[in-house]
Amino acid sequence: MQPYFRPLLQSGPVRPRSAVTLAGGWTWFTDIEVLERGRPSQVIPVSELPADVLTCLTRERPAVAGLDFSQPRVMGILNVTPDSFSDGGMHNSIAAALAGAAQMTGVDILDVGGESTRPGAQVVPQTEEVQRTAPVIRALRAAGHAMTISIDTRKTSVAEAALDAGATLVNDVSGFTFDVDLAPLCAARQVPVCVMHAQGDPATMQERPVYDDVLLDVYDFLALQIDRLVQTGVPRDRIIADPGIGFGKTLDHNLRLLSHLSLFHALGVPILLGASRKKFIGTLGGAEEARDRMPGSLAVALAALKHGTQIVRVHDVPQTLQAIALWRAVVAGQGHG
Repeated sequence: MQPYFRPLLQSGPVRPRSAVTLAGGWTWFTDIEVLERGRPSQVIPVSELPADVLTCLTRERPAVAGLDFSQPRVMGILNVTPDSFSDGGMHNSIAAALAGAAQMTGVDILDVGGESTRPGAQVVPQTEEVQRTAPVIRALRAAGHAMTISIDTRKTSVAEAALDAGATLVNDVSGFTFDVDLAPLCAARQVPVCVMHAQGDPATMQERPVYDDVLLDVYDFLALQIDRLVQTGVPRDRIIADPGIGFGKTLDHNLRLLSHLSLFHALGVPILLGASRKKFIGTLGGAEEARDRMPGSLAVALAALKHGTQIVRVHDVPQTLQAIALWRAVVAGQGHG
């Protein structure tokens, strides 16, 4: 049986001598949980890790799209759609999108999406998705926005138009399974990508999601898709992985993934978490409306940082940046002296 290795991460300035740093970042570990399908997990000291696994976990992650990961990074959501679950219609014009971007001062990545992938959403025609996204990206660049801009799409033609307009990263919620031409395009254009796990299509994904073991099944999918991307010509150093919270997953599935996020560092790439304002936050936090889920979203984002997650994808950018600054100063021991 294949073993899986989950570092039991801690943060703070006081470290045992046996501690090693995760991926050149802000968390460290002395012990590892070893998981195998059908068997109880066990905990071993870092000294017993296979050398290749230790190297994978501790290797500093190369910069992606010009961003290093010595500190947490924030991806701001800019949906230029009429029907996204949280902010549909709010940025559904160039002027509104520019105003939305202006409210995200300090964001590291701006994620522009023209197709809602909320549960029950239908596929948007490619031409319409291009018309929604490419002009906005072009206008953002013309307005002087120099941050990394990602295009949130499953479709080759949409990604190509976005890259021509100034996007520099492709974020595919289907994990490059929807359109077989998208990965070759990214390889040819030499752009970084984010590969996400989703079970099923947005239209039906929340009907009856089932897994043998959601944690290990999601890990295996991402590992396989990363290998396929590399074989297609996308270097591993240009790949980000996202476990896909809420995409074909129940409340219990989401919680298991969130409580074991550090497992995904064994993939050897930066990890992105997109949980902002999602339904499980409303369920647990008693917030029926998505717009009222900012406090719960902040709590999940900070919990993800304790797992060493390098990027959090959020709607509430200023609040998240403030929360991260305080978390780093107080919890991670990285204040200003």
